[in-house]
Amino acid sequence: MNNENDIKILMQDIGKKAKQASQQLALSPTNIKNAVLTAAAQEIRNAVSEIKAANDKDMDIAKGRGLTGAMLDRLLLDDERIEAIALSIEAIVQLEDPIGDILQTKTRPNGLQISQVRVPLGVIGIIYESRPNVTADAGVLCLKAGNASILRCGSESAHSSRAIHACLVRGLKSAGLPEDAIQLIPTQDRSAVGELLRLCEYVDIIIPRGGKSLIERVQNESRVPVMAHLDGVCHVYVDGNADLEKAVAITVNAKMRRTGICGSAESLLIDKKVSETHLPAILSALHDKGCEIRGDRAVCALFENASEATEDDWGAEYLDAIISVRVVDGIEGAISHIAKYGSHHTDSIITEDEKAAEKFLNEVDSAIVMHNASTQYADGGEFGMGAEIGISTGKMHARGPVGLEQLTSYKYQVRGNGQTRP
Repeated sequence: MNNENDIKILMQDIGKKAKQASQQLALSPTNIKNAVLTAAAQEIRNAVSEIKAANDKDMDIAKGRGLTGAMLDRLLLDDERIEAIALSIEAIVQLEDPIGDILQTKTRPNGLQISQVRVPLGVIGIIYESRPNVTADAGVLCLKAGNASILRCGSESAHSSRAIHACLVRGLKSAGLPEDAIQLIPTQDRSAVGELLRLCEYVDIIIPRGGKSLIERVQNESRVPVMAHLDGVCHVYVDGNADLEKAVAITVNAKMRRTGICGSAESLLIDKKVSETHLPAILSALHDKGCEIRGDRAVCALFENASEATEDDWGAEYLDAIISVRVVDGIEGAISHIAKYGSHHTDSIITEDEKAAEKFLNEVDSAIVMHNASTQYADGGEFGMGAEIGISTGKMHARGPVGLEQLTSYKYQVRGNGQTRP
């Protein structure tokens, strides 16, 4: 693109085509949408070599830029992860199509029959950074829910995302749906994002998925409604009635299974009643896995390999093998800490006390709250949604994993027999 005017013309054209495609998608039957997804999954499998070659280019560029190990892990596509993309698409085929579902029907005393019916949102703009699999997840979820999508990948994943997007387009063509139903913005010029955020005439909602700076920019600049996916400052709280074996296993999995995902635990809280009995075993297990421990004074006194945490550590999203650890005064102390430093994403309590568990589940104000389970389950696929576009940490429209139903709205259909209002 030569200048900002060229970018504006490009984005206007993309928006117009997406709007036109969305009108056709809204009326497309389930079998046609499923045919697209089935074909796209096969195209992904057929293009493994091309996708890996494209990913190699992205990985080389990312390493040259000095991206962290966690960011490189998010970017990497190998045979197993590419197959997982195809399987995820096929899982969405098996899900019920939400479009047309009647949420409720009532008949008024005057005889009017009012039905609340699920409909697509329309055109969804999705802005994401290093994960190329989001290209597939976002495109196919939007499609199954009857929406057209405009995708803006990060520069880190541009080659990989283009290779995956080409497979989705071939799937659309094979089933006779418009190629413009899933569009990938072809330029990495930052002004394209600004134009997307101003496409009020064509775009119905923006979903950003990335770091804090991206989310802040979208929320500050967008004239289109935003469904935000904020930081994943996730906590594990080990209660005074926690089973030690569960506490060790869950905490290690929550932190170390994959450190670069938003559901990775970033902070460990432990009741002072069991700090001496439980904490050394938990921290030893984390340390043995290569995790850096940053703790308060009580933690440092109990575990010699811990370094002293700073105030910034309590609200940090490390996305790396680092965890902040604090000894708290029971469940009230844990809930208070999470309210102050958490990001309303995912928090888990480990306890055998059902009353404590219910208190935590009811009082922690996060999109996902867990009992005796790893925060790494904060994932649409694990929730039976097939895939997700992200975890919404806001409270408007959708909260938690954003899957098919969260990509819909509803309208009221009113049927009468000549009624007039007095």
